[in-house]
Amino acid sequence: MCFIFSESFGQSYPEDFDGTLDCVSIAVTCAFNKRGSLLAVGCNDGRIVIWDFLTRGIAKWITAHVHPVCSLSWSRNGHKLLSASTDNSVSIWDVLSGECDRTFRFPSPVLKIQFHPRNSKNFLVCPMKHRAVLMDIDSTHTLVPLDEESDLNIVAAFDRRGKYIFTGNAKGKVLVFKTDDMTLQASFRLKVASGTSSTTAIKSLEFARRGNCFLVNSADRIIRVYEGGEVLACGKDGEPEPIQKLQDLVNKSLWKKCCFSGDGEYIVAGSARQHSLHIWEKSNGSLVKILHGTKGEMLLDVVWHPVRPIISSISSGVVSIWSQNQVENWSAFAPDFKELDENVEYEERESEFDIEDEDKEIEESKGGEDEDVDVDVTKVDAIQAFVSSDEDEEDADSLIFLPVSPEVDEGEEAVVPVDGQSPEDPSLDRKRNNSGRDGSSPKKRKVKLFDVDLPDAPNDEIHPLLNVKKPQDKNQKSKGSGRPRSSSNKMHKSDSSRSRKEKTPPNKERL
Repeated sequence: MCFIFSESFGQSYPEDFDGTLDCVSIAVTCAFNKRGSLLAVGCNDGRIVIWDFLTRGIAKWITAHVHPVCSLSWSRNGHKLLSASTDNSVSIWDVLSGECDRTFRFPSPVLKIQFHPRNSKNFLVCPMKHRAVLMDIDSTHTLVPLDEESDLNIVAAFDRRGKYIFTGNAKGKVLVFKTDDMTLQASFRLKVASGTSSTTAIKSLEFARRGNCFLVNSADRIIRVYEGGEVLACGKDGEPEPIQKLQDLVNKSLWKKCCFSGDGEYIVAGSARQHSLHIWEKSNGSLVKILHGTKGEMLLDVVWHPVRPIISSISSGVVSIWSQNQVENWSAFAPDFKELDENVEYEERESEFDIEDEDKEIEESKGGEDEDVDVDVTKVDAIQAFVSSDEDEEDADSLIFLPVSPEVDEGEEAVVPVDGQSPEDPSLDRKRNNSGRDGSSPKKRKVKLFDVDLPDAPNDEIHPLLNVKKPQDKNQKSKGSGRPRSSSNKMHKSDSSRSRKEKTPPNKERL
């Protein structure tokens, strides 16, 4: 596996465009599994495309929903995939079989979903204009408490290990609850610069895969990076200071999506106005790179590879890949290797082709004797990039790659003729047709459907991905009011044509 070289040499952030992934359908959202070997892409037609990221090929198609897929989340071992659609439904899928385990229907649109980092039986749901919901696969749910009952614009996320749930509201306040009993552990409010509004809405919360840092994306166009341990130490109504404050000083861009790198040392943010990615170094807050996509495209989603310096972004329905420039370094394989710009006349050393190298014997006599070291060739050390800080070994049950099965046409089932029967007997054709009708389509198991009862949830809300009809109606009205003469002329022409048709007698119609 190529993941053995998990620590890249040199820079640890992407620098150039590295192609696109064509999902045939319009891509909306995407998510990597824990190892980064599989990339799930949710499409506008409700399908989920799972890519083998090493070969850049499609490993599986899942016909998941009827409406667009708006959010995706992988389980810890990669066997389950959680998807949310704009039709207010959330489904759990078996990745190997492609079948749906169960579906949950919510009364209001679902903005975000997230599997519990350690327990695949629990997941977090953020409905629109409603408090966050901690769901169990047995359809039981727990509501995450609010700071104020009137404030319902809530974003929520698990911490790195799932011990706490962090929530943010429209008034710039972050609350930390314990996952087990929903008790409030800490809270703080974002400090806004003087001269602006006293509060700023929190748009998203993202946690790093390594370390205890998390970032807060707010409506004042500033990304704040906090240390989780310091927030918990400050307690309720604390005043923790952010480690870094990141923003676009030139264009003052709003941020559509932000996330950490796999090692937590870099932060990438995608602009809400155009397809551009800003990359900062977390330690000093310096802007190290700006990746520009095609002009005029709107960014939808951004994710960083869990292990490698690769970023996947979605704009205009296309998945773009950003990675490093691969430069061949032959000296890494042979330390004595030198790259030459021009031909150089080789000078032979005096003892180079001697049977016994006298110089080598002198060097060996200078150095001390090497001590015998026992090398264990049977034990395989765990790759640190795949193991958490509180674990010693990798999860042996994790799903890394999807097996590929050959495609067999249903109409080419073999029907063996009986002794004395010719292969061209018409009875064999009947058997082939009957077998294709009866046994070609296997019976699908019934999907468990659960209706989640949220009494205070609004029923008339439209998902933000679907709420795009209002500006089109305005344009149509303006177009109609701007050219009244042409429309009246068309009406007169249509009326005159109708009158001509009415005047023509039926006897003269062409047969």
